[in-house]
Amino acid sequence: MAQFDALLKSDLARSVAIGVGAVILVPVAVKVLAPILRPLARSTLKAGIMAYEKGREAVAELGEVMDDLVAEVQEELQLSREHEQAQASQGVRDEPPQGATQAASKGSKA
Repeated sequence: MAQFDALLKSDLARSVAIGVGAVILVPVAVKVLAPILRPLARSTLKAGIMAYEKGREAVAELGEVMDDLVAEVQEELQLSREHEQAQASQGVRDEPPQGATQAASKGSKA
């Protein structure tokens, strides 16, 4: 009996028992849990794909808004430059053209 007690306390016997138990229990656990885990994995993947698609849409929409904003600012700068050139050629320094102030107000509203 002393040898059996010593065998139970040894690390090698404990490791072998854990390995044998795992070999027996893992296939049983897989068969029992498969009907539960498969739908769970499918729903998780579906939610991930939907979140990815929504994120792509949001980024695309943000890109469009930024493109519009950049175009408005470029137009405003072009109008301002044209006004400055016209004033420089006439030798008069005046207020910017009406279109430049309207473009600036549109940009601040968006």
